[in-house]
Amino acid sequence: MTPEEMASVREDLEAFAAGLFDGFFRADQRRWGQAYVRGLLLDGRRKSVEPMAARLGEDGNRQALAHFITSSPWDPAYVRARLAWRMQDVIGVEALIVDDTGFLKDGDASACVSRQYTGTAGKVTKCQVGVSLHLANDRASAAVNWRLFLPASWDPASPEADADKIARRGRCGIPAQVGHVEKWQLALDMIDEARSWGVDVPLVVADAGYGDAAAFRLGLEERKLPYVVGISSRHTAQPAGARPVQPVYAGTGRPPKIQYPEPAQSMKDLVIAVGRTAARPVSWREGSRAGKGQSGFKRMYSRFVALRIRPAGRGICKAGDDPELPERRLLAEWPAGESEPVQFWLSNLPSGMPLATLVRLAKLRWRIEHDYREMKQALGLAHFEGRTWGGWHHHVTLVSAAHAFCTLQRMARDPKDAAQV
Repeated sequence: MTPEEMASVREDLEAFAAGLFDGFFRADQRRWGQAYVRGLLLDGRRKSVEPMAARLGEDGNRQALAHFITSSPWDPAYVRARLAWRMQDVIGVEALIVDDTGFLKDGDASACVSRQYTGTAGKVTKCQVGVSLHLANDRASAAVNWRLFLPASWDPASPEADADKIARRGRCGIPAQVGHVEKWQLALDMIDEARSWGVDVPLVVADAGYGDAAAFRLGLEERKLPYVVGISSRHTAQPAGARPVQPVYAGTGRPPKIQYPEPAQSMKDLVIAVGRTAARPVSWREGSRAGKGQSGFKRMYSRFVALRIRPAGRGICKAGDDPELPERRLLAEWPAGESEPVQFWLSNLPSGMPLATLVRLAKLRWRIEHDYREMKQALGLAHFEGRTWGGWHHHVTLVSAAHAFCTLQRMARDPKDAAQV
């Protein structure tokens, strides 16, 4: 925002910030919390403390801002809970979306920096990785929870522990009880925390980075949560009609266990077996390219196959004592010009759900990419220059608050504009 644009919404921002920070005991924390969010919203190439302080006028106290974001002992979960309450009421949540994003780093001093894969760079590189949870529908979304992923090399209890990184834990302020936890487990922890705040979870959406983990899907099912998650085509399954049988006992040794007579097939092969003719055309939302329709934008369109299957694999078999594998719904995108399906999702949603609805929910993950893009390009998500665990969590929380304020402003002007960057 320009200074003039900020002046026009300053009253709204102060009311919004008051709702997030009014539980802070100290007045200076409330002041610098609002100032930091304002600094993130103001136009500028960098959104780290020093350049923001230069743009903030009377609130441009670099030392106070740096202390507030890096060292001040306020709990970011408190702000996130209040942000979730506000945005849940406004958005009309259809799903909670889980994903992660990379924060590229040149040095080694920041908390949890390691050489690891991130989709941000599309390769293994030196970075931090943050896992986030977003409230979403087709028109709007908001990041309401975050976890900084701690690689095994930073965990003193791990066989992969790196002595130099373990030595840096204290300087980075990483709590002693924080160890290496898989990203899918961090996602479940955030979902549990959001539910403890009173956030309703109508559906969980995630890409294959989470959907490929049988333990993540099982965790959602144990919580009785519906989901649509991406999955790799290499995973195996039985057709829905397959049934386990009792093999003939030879009379010696331990009796054989009940098992399926045919080996499980890859999910891709199961879709290919029903053939291209099973694919149905579906249009699920307006895209960003100009078109000739009434809206002025082209609609997203492809062809999809939906099958009832029984996912196989060690993690699935261990989920219960029932020899019959649970039945789930497999969704595959098979564009007209492709020789085979190109993308897959697994869901525990009811079989009676229309294909168009299932596709729209599976594709809802685009909202999280929109959020990351806006928070990184306009609001300085990756600009934090501090090195501490607490500072990182403070910064991403206030960036999420700034992003939510932008969403509220757009929705106040016109709800249809909320999806626009």
